[in-house]
Amino acid sequence: MYKEILTDRLLIRPITVGDANFIYSLVNSNGWLKYIGDRNIRNNQDAENYIQKILENKNYYYNVFEIKETKEPIGIITFLHRDNHEFPDIGFALLPKYEKKGYTFEASKEYLNEIIKSKICKKIIGITVPENENSIKLLRRLGLEFESKVKVENEELSIYSMTIL
Repeated sequence: MYKEILTDRLLIRPITVGDANFIYSLVNSNGWLKYIGDRNIRNNQDAENYIQKILENKNYYYNVFEIKETKEPIGIITFLHRDNHEFPDIGFALLPKYEKKGYTFEASKEYLNEIIKSKICKKIIGITVPENENSIKLLRRLGLEFESKVKVENEELSIYSMTIL
């Protein structure tokens, strides 16, 4: 779901190829590499190509959230209809220097509210590695509950879910 959403401090908007520099920084941050994985993005051209592939996939929605006052992009909210899951998943990532300020919760909560209002799915999931305590705390705070553990390519993942219809 692509939509512009305003919160008290943030603007949530669809990703564009113009976000390449921001995406390059985000996907090479320690948290992304540790919990999400290396996307082999080594320069801005790689980041542009990565974004272009996202924009071409009708089942993937990446939304950037930026600070309203400065227009500085600081994080992303994703809504992905993956082939290997029955229900779409919500995801999020934030540049490290903005952690622990409530930005990700603020953006995720508003985006999740829009998903619920739009009635586009009956259930939403969140997927994370069991070691990612911050992600788990945020999923729980958003109202998702632990559902199961699954193995995907020799990696154990925790699935959290929320029924919304």
